[in-house]
Amino acid sequence: MKAIRAQKAEAINHFQFEGRLVKEIPFGNGHINDTFLLTFEVKKMGKIKAILQRMNQNVFNNPIELMENIVGVTSYLREKIIEQGGDPERETLNVIPATDGKPYYKDSFGDYWRSYIFITDATSYDLIEDPDIFYESGLAFGNFQKLLSDYPADTLYEVIEGFHDTAARLERFKKAVKEDVMGRAAEVQDEIRFVLERQDVAEFFGKCLASGEVPLRVTHNDTKLNNIMIDNKSGKGVCVIDLDTVMPGLAMNDFGDAIRFGASTAAEDEKDLDKVSCSMELYELFAKGFIEGCDGRLTDKEIELLPMGAKVMTYECGMRFLTDYLEGDKYFKIHRPEHNLDRARTQFKLVKDMEAKWDEMTSIVEKYR
Repeated sequence: MKAIRAQKAEAINHFQFEGRLVKEIPFGNGHINDTFLLTFEVKKMGKIKAILQRMNQNVFNNPIELMENIVGVTSYLREKIIEQGGDPERETLNVIPATDGKPYYKDSFGDYWRSYIFITDATSYDLIEDPDIFYESGLAFGNFQKLLSDYPADTLYEVIEGFHDTAARLERFKKAVKEDVMGRAAEVQDEIRFVLERQDVAEFFGKCLASGEVPLRVTHNDTKLNNIMIDNKSGKGVCVIDLDTVMPGLAMNDFGDAIRFGASTAAEDEKDLDKVSCSMELYELFAKGFIEGCDGRLTDKEIELLPMGAKVMTYECGMRFLTDYLEGDKYFKIHRPEHNLDRARTQFKLVKDMEAKWDEMTSIVEKYR
């Protein structure tokens, strides 16, 4: 703790902050970066807040490339928002530069820090307290696609290689099953069979991309509800945050990850699988918002494949949980011995439920295209 206090103090002195620092507190509940909320008093102008983060190099091993992605995307978003008469101070992240002008600071310990202007009078939600919030998140993530539809995706760095390469993740899964380093494979044969029987799901989007059926786009790649700031007064989605995984990707995956997490009727690690299903009410709310937000920028094929995005991302996530369980729980944090196995089973139950509701899922998307 002493080390991070020293690092934080050093970092604060190396960003272009204005005013007198009057308060600093840990902020948010993210599991990747160390985040702090700083409050500055600026003479007679009152108090201004900023976010300060120490980037996790174990997850993001090239923070300079990561920040180049973020600066490129947020600068572009800022221009688009101004063109549309919006408020660029609230509707996109605004990077505060270090004293040397760079969008990051490397401290004397070798860690990298960054800072953003804090978005006031808005809240991010971990749970869907009101279904309308899920609609607003769909609208916001769709608008994110719309605003970046002309951004050259191939100019972005792939900050996590093969992040949503489902076919490659399947090969890693097969390797984990074969090596069985923890001696756990025998007890999860049903789950292993579930994954292997759906190899076509793992390969589906790779084939679509290779054949040119769908385009590569700028994607968020972590479209959870809590990565949208909701305005406290209007209840509208204001800003997409947490741009660490902005990379080249597929629009269907962004849609699918939001559904996987947000439309489930149970917690991600629910043991009672009878509680687990994909809510068609929430699915429809998000689909309506997402398609409206995209405002015609997606191709007909991309819209047609949105349900497949939900299935692929849920299948992929379950496979990742099961892979980690077989490898000894090295990637995802666990709080009980079979935590990752419970998570995998929950995702697989969601996949089964989606398969049972497939006609309804496709008809909902057709309704709003």
